[in-house]
Amino acid sequence: MKVHHLNCVEIQSPTGDRAIGHCILIQRKKQLILVDAGISSQDLADPNLHFTEVLIQQVGFNFNAIQSAKDQILNLGLNPLDVTDIVLSHLDCDHSSGLLDFPKAKIHVAQEELTSFYKPEARYLDFVLQHRPLIQTYGPSTDTWLGFEARYLALHPDLSLALIPLFGHTLGHCGVAFTIEKQTYFYVGDAYYLRAELTDPLHPVHELTKARAADNIQRLFNLERLKVFVVDHPEICVFGYHDAEEWDNCRNT
Repeated sequence: MKVHHLNCVEIQSPTGDRAIGHCILIQRKKQLILVDAGISSQDLADPNLHFTEVLIQQVGFNFNAIQSAKDQILNLGLNPLDVTDIVLSHLDCDHSSGLLDFPKAKIHVAQEELTSFYKPEARYLDFVLQHRPLIQTYGPSTDTWLGFEARYLALHPDLSLALIPLFGHTLGHCGVAFTIEKQTYFYVGDAYYLRAELTDPLHPVHELTKARAADNIQRLFNLERLKVFVVDHPEICVFGYHDAEEWDNCRNT
């Protein structure tokens, strides 16, 4: 198996920091598995197709600097039609717009997240699931992974991959833990926007993550757990969705 680190979002955040969209492509022979999907090629070709100008400016999207996961898969000499499964940390549009490029892929997401998606909540954009993909949801589990609840996905016998509840950013937000070639990864999605949140209590990004949290108490609880985890488990590659430095480090190792 191989792991490819893709950047599928470019944002100039309100704090002045560059933010990206760190998606994962797991390659096993002809089978491809995506972890989060970024912005679709359709939305890059016509940003106003699904995104309002207000949202574009509010978030700070730079559509001219983004390359879709579909196009990056083609650049790797792979076939986007071989993407069989997409594992989602949550359903915010910058993580799920790219689903449109893989209409036959099976979607894997926490049950709480899909339930929240279908409630009247302004943060979600309906278009990301309007193509009616096959969706498998995962509810509470008694399984654990290094002290966290683990909801394991049976994607392939050789692949250990689990959704790890890290609720707070959204009500069903999850990280993803997986092991490839003896290296274990813990993708924490939007549990933090920048890794500096783990070490710098005065960083201005804290106000942004607080403002965009569906449940800030849960978010802070899980942030504290991650602070302990990265100290206790230096052997595990921990990274989030938006930190550009983490993406650079991952793809260069």
